[in-house]
Amino acid sequence: MKRLLKIAAAALAVLALWAALVVLGAREGWLRPMPAAKDDTAAFLKWAEAQYASESQGNIAIILLENGHTAQTYFASHGRPVDGNSLFQIASISKWVTAWGVMALAEQGRVDLDAPVSQYLTRWQLPPGPFNNEEVTVRRLLSHTAGLTDGLGFLGFEEGQPLPTLEEELAQPRDVMPGANGSVQVGAEPGSAWRYSGGGYLILQLLIEDVTQEPFNDYMQRAVLQPLGMTGSTFVEPDPGRLVDFYSAGGSLAAHYRFTATGAASLYTSAADMARFLQAHFDGPEGAPPGRGVLSRATLEEMHAPEAFLYGLPVWGLGPTLYAPNGSGGYVIGHDGGNYPAINTTARIDPATGNGIVVLQTGSATLARKIGGEWLYWQTGKVGLDTLIVLEARTILIVFASGAILILMGAILIARTGRRRPPHSGGTD
Repeated sequence: MKRLLKIAAAALAVLALWAALVVLGAREGWLRPMPAAKDDTAAFLKWAEAQYASESQGNIAIILLENGHTAQTYFASHGRPVDGNSLFQIASISKWVTAWGVMALAEQGRVDLDAPVSQYLTRWQLPPGPFNNEEVTVRRLLSHTAGLTDGLGFLGFEEGQPLPTLEEELAQPRDVMPGANGSVQVGAEPGSAWRYSGGGYLILQLLIEDVTQEPFNDYMQRAVLQPLGMTGSTFVEPDPGRLVDFYSAGGSLAAHYRFTATGAASLYTSAADMARFLQAHFDGPEGAPPGRGVLSRATLEEMHAPEAFLYGLPVWGLGPTLYAPNGSGGYVIGHDGGNYPAINTTARIDPATGNGIVVLQTGSATLARKIGGEWLYWQTGKVGLDTLIVLEARTILIVFASGAILILMGAILIARTGRRRPPHSGGTD
């Protein structure tokens, strides 16, 4: 029995080591080919073009930045042409831009990041629950650590459907994506863990309106979009002549969904405007400072510092995702987005180098994230946690399970071999 227990303990130790190796190898990209040679931006773009050609029947806009300047562009469509000024609905990247609006209020002293958000809300309040709503701070809403368990994900509303008010959407969202709880309430201890919450950014949209006494889009235009030169961008109905067609994953034309939760899910912008947004994260021409007068350098550094962790790794700041260390003491930052039926977007930047990528597309639910993930690996040699969890979890599980089966079979074989060994006889020569 003792021998079997030793074999079992050894097998468990080897399994743990194998699991660690699989995770480490996935994160470090062991055996993973680079999409292009290091620093060959043109070759990376050709790789990205090939992915679009094989995986999407919609449209796409790509801009690659090098040292803060546009280095490569690619625009393609299976229908109406698109270009750098075509307007896409960018889904959850909207949250990153909304975070700039909140942080501008914080810089002005109109919002305290560590104060309960309830003190700024006049038209709606979080419902009572088992946890202390006063611990739901603006900082925690920005970093998805406020304990909200809605899991939103908004589907939006088809043309002709009336849009609920912000208060109605917060009280009972009617466009909840499948699998989400949808109820905007504190269902976990605030500050205890990272939980993605579209409802949190719906609250921040309301906060902006209640604090400024302006419609959300009016404030964002005045305080963020226009100062950054994002003159074609809007959180309300866009210019239909510039709006791209929407495609399903099968390549057919799809409905254009509209949102009450515009700050969380429905900024309309172009690849050129998103490139300007990325460029605002580092020094610009003629001595223009990071933040371009909207935010200070110190505020940007605060936004880019880790606020939320997953599996012990930093994953979120005050608005942006922290994709991977950039080798300069900071992180490659950005945000991804996905709206129904097949909108997928990404915008990522390394503030230390000025290298970045914008991918806006319809016709695939995963293509932009895939291209953005490979760009991150190409830039840093690290595979983003989002890529591992969202796109490659099944592959990682298969690799782990295959090795685990071999380890367990080996342990069983060793145990059986020991049982069949004949007893030692003490005869004489």
